[in-house]
Amino acid sequence: MTEMSYRSAGVDLELYEQAMLKLPALMKRTHTKGVMDLPGGFAGLFRIGALRQWRDPVMVSGTDGVGTKIKVAIHAGVFDTIGIDLVAMCVNDCLCLGATPLFFLDYVAMGKDEPTLLENLVRGVSDGCCQAKAALLGGETAIMPDLYAPGDFDMAGFCVAAAERDELVDGRFRVRPGDVLVGVPSSGFHSNGYSLVRKVVFEHTGLKVSDQVNELSETVGTALLRPTRIYSDTVAAVLEACGNASVHAIAHITGGGIADNFERVLPEHVCATIDRSAWQIPGVFNWLQGLGSVATEEMFKVFNMGIGMIFAVPPEAVAPVIRAASTPEYPAFELGRIDEHSGKGPIVRLI
Repeated sequence: MTEMSYRSAGVDLELYEQAMLKLPALMKRTHTKGVMDLPGGFAGLFRIGALRQWRDPVMVSGTDGVGTKIKVAIHAGVFDTIGIDLVAMCVNDCLCLGATPLFFLDYVAMGKDEPTLLENLVRGVSDGCCQAKAALLGGETAIMPDLYAPGDFDMAGFCVAAAERDELVDGRFRVRPGDVLVGVPSSGFHSNGYSLVRKVVFEHTGLKVSDQVNELSETVGTALLRPTRIYSDTVAAVLEACGNASVHAIAHITGGGIADNFERVLPEHVCATIDRSAWQIPGVFNWLQGLGSVATEEMFKVFNMGIGMIFAVPPEAVAPVIRAASTPEYPAFELGRIDEHSGKGPIVRLI
């Protein structure tokens, strides 16, 4: 009778340990003053008082995954950037409350032990945490043969942040008629709408990740795998430039597009008008729309269309916010306005 073992069932504990040995250094480079060492512990420790003193702290948390953008990474064989997307999708949501990211934990699931793949995935998470200034405090790697096909994997994570209770940026109580909207550019599709992206690019058009896109001067893989922007520095700079009280709302533009996401931060008595002519839609969106003959309204419902974050601020704060939120590559700009809502028509209108 054949002797059975965990290895024969598809999990090689020696290979698993080999993979784990590469991760502590990737975590260490992200550590901040709040991290408490606990070698071999079952959980991570973070001392909030060591990083900053809050009078009445509120913990802010957000969780997310990367979605089917992972399939593009698998096709391209590029695994060291998808972790940035994971961190971004969690951290950017927490930033909408004006919170300071503290730490991040990840979860990676795969069908078999692949130390090099795992190292590359966590390297991306580590890079994202460095950008977010959040400590990679720990995580979990699950090897699940038969649940994941060979070569497949999934990633999820969550961020924990903190803010003063009386400084939470909650648009429901702050936004008022006369406020001006400032748009901050995205880096592309970020991590939303990839079921449609893959349908158009790979199934409908038959392109490969290695194909050159002349109008974008880059390959399909490069265009589709550009990491999601992490807006930690942007939000911190805006809060410093105009003060917490002048930031009336922050919206992270993810799945559902500009209208659906910005509506989430508005009180019932106002409406927002966004001027589509205020910015030039990045070429990658026009390229996709042309490939798949996707209707313009559908594009705006699914994708960020070049806007990654929106601030609502009083008129006197517009200039300092635009300066603070701008980089040479991604200049911020005035995007629209807030008005009293008559009770008729959409809450967020794109004209």
